Amino acid sequence: MLDVLTITSPIYIIVGLGFVFTRAGLFAKPDMRLFGKFVLNLALPALVFRALSQRQLGEVLNPGYLLAYTVGALAVVGLGYTWARRVSGQSATASTFLAMGMSSSNSGFVGYPIMLLTLAPLAGVVLALNMLVENLVVIPLLLWLAERAKGTGDPWRALTQSLVRLATNPLFMALAAGLVMSATGWQLPAPLTQTVNILASASGALSLFVIGGTLVGLPLTGMGQRVMPVVLGKLLLHPLLVWGAVSALPWLGLDLSPELRMAAVLSAAMPVMGIYPTLAQAHGQEDTSAAALMASTMASFFTLSALLWVFNTAHAVGG
Repeated sequence: MLDVLTITSPIYIIVGLGFVFTRAGLFAKPDMRLFGKFVLNLALPALVFRALSQRQLGEVLNPGYLLAYTVGALAVVGLGYTWARRVSGQSATASTFLAMGMSSSNSGFVGYPIMLLTLAPLAGVVLALNMLVENLVVIPLLLWLAERAKGTGDPWRALTQSLVRLATNPLFMALAAGLVMSATGWQLPAPLTQTVNILASASGALSLFVIGGTLVGLPLTGMGQRVMPVVLGKLLLHPLLVWGAVSALPWLGLDLSPELRMAAVLSAAMPVMGIYPTLAQAHGQEDTSAAALMASTMASFFTLSALLWVFNTAHAVGG
């Protein structure tokens, strides 16, 4: 267990430093937005580009991983939305954002640093694979459902606009460029390669610090009944369903290495994505989503530590 805490503790210590320093006034909340923009628009794109451009295309576009992670995420969306509508009696809009919180992982700000400490050779590739599923399938689907629930405007037009914005997103552009480099075998000149490496190296610690600073001032009191289903769905149900999908791959003639199996389940076990409250704000769901972001980030220390302990124990027994 000490080995597991050696992995998870530094992650959450840096998150805690971001919270404490921002709470103490050494940094302001708007600073976190600026740091976050740097990570999203420069550091993470550089990281994704580096991870993809330095590997063969067949290694990057792993069909088994993409299928299992997509099926697991969509299963969470379906179960979460149905439970919220049919059992809990929530509105279509609230149900949509409950499903979003349960199915959308913080792959960049939390997931990548943890992968870097547990599965370093695969960390960048796993980030890129997760981004493909989340940005091309899960988030567009949920935004379409949200527009459909509003009953105003054209949800198909909203979906089209979302995909257009995605195409001009620096992270997606880096992903596409990395795939081109991987497919063609082209290499950047040495000065540009070094520039990409420096930017990519900035993503880990800064992204965790941003998460901590972002948590300052988020509401949590009085929202237990609304937040708990999101937290349980995100930290327990999502990884369980992805594990089920991964386990079913051999029936389809597909399989994953033990490392990629672990990466898929760990990715699903990450807390709620950092932009969750931002996406929910346009639909009046920002308070619940912000509280869910904070609660899932705090609780994930214990759930991720437990999951890593399970993986380490299984590896020790199997080895």
